[in-house]
Amino acid sequence: MSEKSNNGGMAIWLDAMRPRTLPLATASILMGSALAASRPPFSWAVTILAIITAILLQILSNLANDFGDSQHGADSAHREGPQRAVQSGAISSRKMLAAIVITSLLSAIIGIALLWAAFGSQGIRFILVFLLLGGAAILAAIGYTAGIRPYGYAGLGDLSVLIFFGWVAVMGTYFLQTERLDWDVMLPATSCGLLAVAVLNINNIRDRRSDGLAGKNTIPVRLGLQGARIYHWILLLGAILLAIIYVLNFYYSPSQFLFLLTVPLLIANGIQVWRMSAPAELNPLLKKLSITTLLFVLVFSIGQVL
Repeated sequence: MSEKSNNGGMAIWLDAMRPRTLPLATASILMGSALAASRPPFSWAVTILAIITAILLQILSNLANDFGDSQHGADSAHREGPQRAVQSGAISSRKMLAAIVITSLLSAIIGIALLWAAFGSQGIRFILVFLLLGGAAILAAIGYTAGIRPYGYAGLGDLSVLIFFGWVAVMGTYFLQTERLDWDVMLPATSCGLLAVAVLNINNIRDRRSDGLAGKNTIPVRLGLQGARIYHWILLLGAILLAIIYVLNFYYSPSQFLFLLTVPLLIANGIQVWRMSAPAELNPLLKKLSITTLLFVLVFSIGQVL
């Protein structure tokens, strides 16, 4: 095989992994780690392993989504978004399935290393609980659009993202660091989760027509375009409000409000989604909101540890 074809194959796989979604995978881990750092103990090893695990799970979800939508018809000629690898024939279903299995195994291996770094041999009861959570995360990543009854087609993708990108990822990371379950962490965890849901909502608004034809009843399909735009504003403003409430409850320094510097970017995103006239206009907004979410979390995290 020539160097050119090798590079082309690598580019196809990289595109199938959807790099623009990966900031969301790291954002929730960073938030949970920063909250832990503001209330020690804190471990860099745990943070790094958690980020790798989250990225692998996100890649797994993206590959399974590519495979599942090609099987169930959501990736069709009517789709407004980028053409997917299996749908276009760039990657065969067999190879995509193999990649899903390999990524699942890698996620499990790194996840076990993460649990050992966090708890060691003395924390077997915690390890067992997190193994169950990790297994649920893998099943959720695969079951979103793949399988006999993918829950994404029932409109439950938003709830899953809130749970796993918000509550499980942020609070789970916090617990891995501190071995404490402080329920006030739910506020920033939900804030992070709502922004991740907003990214998914842009994707689903863009694909509303093709999803509806394929029987994929996402929130925008159920609410209609105007309802989905209102829903988008609720997600963005809800995320901002919950972060503000958390800081007010645990205020000790003006630096905690640094995250407000990113609010104009979130407002601009809401305005652009509200005004868009063609679904294809939403493609760049997906990447922008994903990066803005990571920036929001980074600045929020810095403010909590200063």
